[in-house]
Amino acid sequence: MKSIKFLLLLIIISSCSSPTNYDVLIKNGTIADGSGNTTYIGSIGINADTIAAVGELKNVTGSIEIDATGLVVAPGFINMLSWATESLIADGKSQSDIRQGVTLEVFGEGSSMGPLTEDRKKQWQENQGELKFDIDWTTLDEYLQSLVKRGVSPNVASFIGATTVRVNHIGYEDRPPTDEEMASMKNMVREAMEDGALGVGSSLIYAPAFYSSTEELIELCKVASEYDGMYISHMRSEGNRLLESMDELIRIADEADIRAEIYHLKMAGKDNWNKFDAVAKKIDSARAAGLHITTDMYTYTAGATGLDASMPPWVQEGGYTKWAERLKDPEIRKRVYKEMTKPTDEWENLMYAAGTPDNILLVGFSNDSLRHYTGKTLTEVAKIHGKNPEETAMDLVIADGSRVGTVYFLMSEDNVKKQIALSYMSFGSDAASIAPEGLFLNSNPHPRAYGNFSRVLGKYVRDEKVIPLEEAIYKLTKLSATNLKIKNRGSLTEGYFADLAIFDPSTIQDHSTFAEPHQLSTGMVHVFVNGEQVLKDGEHTGALPGKVVRGPGYKEN
Repeated sequence: MKSIKFLLLLIIISSCSSPTNYDVLIKNGTIADGSGNTTYIGSIGINADTIAAVGELKNVTGSIEIDATGLVVAPGFINMLSWATESLIADGKSQSDIRQGVTLEVFGEGSSMGPLTEDRKKQWQENQGELKFDIDWTTLDEYLQSLVKRGVSPNVASFIGATTVRVNHIGYEDRPPTDEEMASMKNMVREAMEDGALGVGSSLIYAPAFYSSTEELIELCKVASEYDGMYISHMRSEGNRLLESMDELIRIADEADIRAEIYHLKMAGKDNWNKFDAVAKKIDSARAAGLHITTDMYTYTAGATGLDASMPPWVQEGGYTKWAERLKDPEIRKRVYKEMTKPTDEWENLMYAAGTPDNILLVGFSNDSLRHYTGKTLTEVAKIHGKNPEETAMDLVIADGSRVGTVYFLMSEDNVKKQIALSYMSFGSDAASIAPEGLFLNSNPHPRAYGNFSRVLGKYVRDEKVIPLEEAIYKLTKLSATNLKIKNRGSLTEGYFADLAIFDPSTIQDHSTFAEPHQLSTGMVHVFVNGEQVLKDGEHTGALPGKVVRGPGYKEN
């Protein structure tokens, strides 16, 4: 009997002394868990795709062990506004964002990759540009699943685009939906929400989204609200009618009973730089009244879009083909020129807001014969053509067969810093996730594609101390996950998915510039997505473990 007890005692002692083994052990790192709380030195154990333990772990080992001494260990970053919708089809490695620690790409600013009608699918397939791919999906969720099947390094999620819903039913016409069309539009939102869409996204400065009424958006958002989704919007104006556009967003949030976020908050145009205090006051008042209003931003004083944002929406009705045809008509050109050269509150004129065509950079052409203009200002190209900037812009749209990718210098650096410090501010690149190779080199992206997130941690946290590290990590992770109602991501918490960004706080740095944009950020050392290492010692491993992340209304079939 004594011998049995002795053996049992030995077994107990042995089990207590044998170390716990994890698939991956990250040890001695500075843990910034996403909560905003003070960092501490600790370790993280990962099993399969899940965080198994976090803290001052003792008597543990890992099949793979990483010594993170001197490095910050944080949750993977969430890109609240990603345009990697097609770039991930071309290259699923997502180099520019993975090397900044981004582990979740969120799509859907107005336009989404689904749902698609058969006519729209056929039209898109026939009019694809340099990047060609099979459109092997119809619904938004099928698109996201197709990315995962192709293989992507980051996780992916999406809003359903209000513009996409409208075009599927009304096309590019400037008219309200009929009652029957409205009912069908709402049903399309309902189906997308049950498939896992995060909510409804809009982009209201562009045609045909510009034609949507506030009431139309409220009706779509009421459906998303039933599933606890969010409304997220590039508002009708970020300049002269910025405050009025905020009133519209707040009204939608109130009447649809929905959480709302302002895409890439900015005060565009020098005449509007003084509106920051009024903007913050309006948001604070809405939040105090019980509305859930949040914002995101990119960390630069220039925005990037197209020359369509310099021309009135009426000339663009019907889509690109009709737009280009109208621009060939001398009488219409005179009217467009007149509207492009005067201030207005009727539409968002970014050419006028930029102050001078010297502040307008041409960065993306579809036509090979025009690509030598890439990186030149509109002023420079106008001089080459011997015409004024407005006529040159019209000519370029016609000749290129596209809206022409354009950078507009519009914002104040002081306001950028003030915005970063707002308690409800998160971050989005408003760009594709690309690489300095292949077809990506055929255009000059905005530097935010390569540097938006590392710029937060390098320039604004370390160098300029606009906000502390812990707050920045919270805004890059948990804040966004909470706003989106995403489960088990955005925090270093036991049982959460193992999405991690591990970086050197002394060297994290963006290098991309407007003159030389194709430069990867440095200082991100290791990145894990769903427990699999996609960045090791600063180099991409080639792993493609990304999954579809779905919103709170998801109903599994």
